[in-house]
Amino acid sequence: MHTFKGKEYPCCSSLTMGVIGGKWKTVILFHLINSTLRYNELRKLMPTVTERTLSLQLKKLEDDGVIKREVYTSKPPLKVEYSLSELGETLIPTLIAIAKWGEFAADKK
Repeated sequence: MHTFKGKEYPCCSSLTMGVIGGKWKTVILFHLINSTLRYNELRKLMPTVTERTLSLQLKKLEDDGVIKREVYTSKPPLKVEYSLSELGETLIPTLIAIAKWGEFAADKK
């Protein structure tokens, strides 16, 4: 058994998929590899995701410590930026490998 953030997983791969699995989490993380992005910037990069789903996925990734949410309140309007955390940065090779496999699979048709 493996435990992460209070949840138990039967193996290390199920832990990984619990953190980055799902339709949108890896897409969000992939877009954050090279830059810090605001919520609306992510929405533009992922036009088919609903606002509710994006908000929930960002919250889950933040709760798992994979992304950082920085809120700037010094002057209106409120500004919120998302970036990979130190833990999230360790996922970069995995995210790149997932993207490369997707390209490979698409080319195989």
